[in-house]
Amino acid sequence: MNKLTNIGLEKQDAVEIADKLNELLANYHIYYQNLRGFHWNIKGIHFFQLHAKYEELYNNALTRIDALAERILTIGQKPLHTFSDYLRVSSIAEKSNLSGDRETVEATHQNLSVIVNLERDILALAAERDDEGTVALVSEDINENEKTLWMLKAFLS
Repeated sequence: MNKLTNIGLEKQDAVEIADKLNELLANYHIYYQNLRGFHWNIKGIHFFQLHAKYEELYNNALTRIDALAERILTIGQKPLHTFSDYLRVSSIAEKSNLSGDRETVEATHQNLSVIVNLERDILALAAERDDEGTVALVSEDINENEKTLWMLKAFLS
């Protein structure tokens, strides 16, 4: 019996990596939805700046969501696709009724920190299992997310 996926990964490795990618996918979905709410509901002196920034961030998150789902499919597994699954798997909590600049930026920083920490775990696992495609996907995202974390922190300083 062939123990390799169609791209040459060990099937068990693909299952383990996909499980972590699905966890990241779930977190990204809740992060995305939180950003949509912040975009719609932001108020205050920084409205114009944050309204635009949240739109940029949720559009970027949507692109990442699609890339993650496609990577899961590429390694021969099935991406999660229901909100009940996302809520069950995600470490990021839904945020509601936030409209202030500081509280939404703090929540965004917290949410993105969860994502980056999970990405670092996935990066290590994928590198250990010689999954270069996942390493490249996650490494690129870590770089962008770390820059965003720095900018959010600068806003809060």
